[in-house]
Amino acid sequence: MKDTKEQSSNQNTIDNAIRIGLIALLAAWCLYIALPFVGPVLWGIIIAIGSYPLYKWMQKKLGLSNGWAATIFTTLMLVILITPTVMLSNALMDEASVISKDLKEGSLVIPPPPKSVAKLPFVGKDLSVFWTKASKDPKGTLGEMEPQLKNLGKWLVKAAGGAAVGILLLVFSIIIAGIFLASAEGGRQAAEMIFARFVGGRGKEMTDLSRDTVTSVVNGILGIAIIQTLLAGMGFMFMDIPGAGILALVCLVLAIVQIDILIILIPLSLYMFNVTDTGPAIAFLIWNILVGLMNNVLKPILLARGVEAPMAIIFIGAIGGLIAHGIIGLFVGGVVFVLGYTLFMFWLNGEKENTKNL
Repeated sequence: MKDTKEQSSNQNTIDNAIRIGLIALLAAWCLYIALPFVGPVLWGIIIAIGSYPLYKWMQKKLGLSNGWAATIFTTLMLVILITPTVMLSNALMDEASVISKDLKEGSLVIPPPPKSVAKLPFVGKDLSVFWTKASKDPKGTLGEMEPQLKNLGKWLVKAAGGAAVGILLLVFSIIIAGIFLASAEGGRQAAEMIFARFVGGRGKEMTDLSRDTVTSVVNGILGIAIIQTLLAGMGFMFMDIPGAGILALVCLVLAIVQIDILIILIPLSLYMFNVTDTGPAIAFLIWNILVGLMNNVLKPILLARGVEAPMAIIFIGAIGGLIAHGIIGLFVGGVVFVLGYTLFMFWLNGEKENTKNL
């Protein structure tokens, strides 16, 4: 009798192991099939959550159904975001190709420095001397840095190619966001059910926390960064500044990691006083100041709920996402990392409270 029970127990163990293995295999297979769509779908969810308040406002004003409101809202996002993004990306790709070719062939041309560079405090004189020497003999001056410069050229070409792919992913993600907006209530219920499986009765609380965190990061960090970059990039292109696309990319990275882009805009404004007429230079300076200070005006409004994640978390998420997944990772990485940090701290504080109650 005992042997029969042991055999039955062993058989049950084997059956359970087989079932678990088959379920794990099926889950892994499903994940493998869906893997190419994970990034765009995740970005679509992030866009949908961040733009949901604006979507509901538009729907209420127009009195439309979910389907029509989502269609119109998606179309507006595509027109407003894609057009300037394509312009800047084309400029970035052209500039990256030219710079990469010049670096490989050793035909890089460096314009002489403006006179105002020598007047800069601390580093002005040395920078002006080095810049003048590099403009007269680029190959001789930068010869020791040739390997690093060639690697920089390769990275620029790769980044430009990533920007082109990023535009396609952005279009796909915005369309996916429109689908999620049309079925927002169902998505919220699904999120609450998933969180409830992990944290029990705190599922609704964690869902609200996730929504507020993503909305704050998307609107208060990414949204402002994109607006500043597009406006600054339009200014660069209007003034015909060399490397406008590359400079816009630098501004985008700085804005996302919470470094004031005025450190780029002000020197460029001063530079334009030496290469163009005073009137356009003054207009460009005023434009750049307004774009740079936009961060200080919009952030308190859009971050009303606050993002308590340290700057280091945003920096690691954005830069790590950029390295791991290209341009699209610059946006998704910051949101996911901040959300992960916020949920972890929420769980940790909840565990502390439970310990105190015991």
